[in-house]
Amino acid sequence: MDPMDMSGKVVLVTGGARGVGRGITDVFLAAGAGVSICGRHEPDDAGAAEFYQVDVREPEQVERLVDAIVSKHGRLDVVVNNAGGSPFALAADASPRFSASIIALNLLAPLHVAQRANAVMQQQDDGGRIINISSVSGMRPTPGTAAYGAAKAGLINLTQTLAVEWAPKVRVNCVTGGVVLTEQSHLHYGDERGIAAVNATVPMGRMAYPSEIGDACLFFASPLASYVSGANLAVHGGGEPPPYLGVQKANPI
Repeated sequence: MDPMDMSGKVVLVTGGARGVGRGITDVFLAAGAGVSICGRHEPDDAGAAEFYQVDVREPEQVERLVDAIVSKHGRLDVVVNNAGGSPFALAADASPRFSASIIALNLLAPLHVAQRANAVMQQQDDGGRIINISSVSGMRPTPGTAAYGAAKAGLINLTQTLAVEWAPKVRVNCVTGGVVLTEQSHLHYGDERGIAAVNATVPMGRMAYPSEIGDACLFFASPLASYVSGANLAVHGGGEPPPYLGVQKANPI
């Protein structure tokens, strides 16, 4: 049997209609899973996934979402907490309301979704898997996105704590993504020259593809990760080389 075969499994991907989320959705669909996605706005194309219009920052809406999926399919096997993000805002200029909104989306919303999913999964014979999508912004300074970086750091810690509290029925893991090439990359990095400049900062020589984040999620959801819980898998192409290395090469000691 193919350990990556998700036939018969029910998967929820928050923010699964575009960007990294769409990559995750497509990977699980290709593996045979039935996939539900959610977002605040109905997408132009949900593909083969079921779409629910939900704001995951609202606990009542999250409860209705999970109830609807379980009512229709009878179970919930995998949840990927992908919804998140932040516009650029220097910490000195960010309003309290802005910061609270960013933390609500990137930290509190995954907690609310995980709580509702866990309540279902604990009642299933084979439990379930929860996968949180974090960012390298949670592992190093993030000028311009301070609240986002702090929330993503908190998400990594939340993953570890939930893995302890909800074992052995529910495995909880985290995928920490680096820079990812999506349909909105030009908004962050500019034209092709800007994207090439960002690619040059990554040891692998390029940004990740959304499907590569999806592949990491599929691994965590599969039997191959049956003894993996509380882990944080960095999918960042080798990370970000320290800036001093460039100076050192120019001025060797």
